[in-house]
Amino acid sequence: MSSYNARFRVWRGDTDGGGLEDYTAEVNEGEVVLDIIHRIQATQAGDLAVRWNCKAGKCGSCSAEINGRPRLLCMTRMSVFDRQETITVTPLRAFPVIRDLVTDVTFNYTKAREVPAFVPPEGVKAGDYRMQQIDVERSQEFRKCIECFLCQDTCHVVRDHEENKASFAGPRFLMRVAELDMHPLDAAAASGLDRKATAQEEHGLGYCNITKCCTEVCPENIKITDNALIPLKERAADRKYDPLVWLGNRIGRRGDGV
Repeated sequence: MSSYNARFRVWRGDTDGGGLEDYTAEVNEGEVVLDIIHRIQATQAGDLAVRWNCKAGKCGSCSAEINGRPRLLCMTRMSVFDRQETITVTPLRAFPVIRDLVTDVTFNYTKAREVPAFVPPEGVKAGDYRMQQIDVERSQEFRKCIECFLCQDTCHVVRDHEENKASFAGPRFLMRVAELDMHPLDAAAASGLDRKATAQEEHGLGYCNITKCCTEVCPENIKITDNALIPLKERAADRKYDPLVWLGNRIGRRGDGV
């Protein structure tokens, strides 16, 4: 591929507001959008703020919106765009802007702290935990998450409704709740913590209407909706509404009291 000049529109501004500014920059074979942002930064806009770290799709730092779609700047190749196309790069819409392409993602760390941690089983020493391979594989997918927060940004419950943020954890952290709830060694229930109930009552599981937009933007191809959110919804619904489950729980509680 020969070099060519691409047209970019990059959002510039801060907490007081801002707008799109036009740039033209050289593109070489194999480059990604982050390369071009760095070239603009080095040659035309030295004060352009952009968050990045590994440039290998593993740290999740360079999240932004490219032509309106949440993506990683370092994993979006310039070859996917038409050479005549103007490429628009804007900050994540769901979070407050700090400056230019850098947003304040404190919301996500707050939600992370609200999810109760794994509860170790009593009587089992560290290093003596044993699990079936199928249980290991079930949660391994979720552990691929690099916390880029693209799923949080694209989720319309967060993106379009600021008022929901207080009561909705978002797909990334509902996935964490689901992972813990299906962990065979998590002793939350024995300690009095009902993860299914807290998913509904404290983390806003009911707000999710399984549009799968979170899955579509995940750079790690985690099946967030199919493998985490839907199963968690089913287990929570069974616990609350299935008459047989309800009866079994009642009998179990009465048996415990005998």
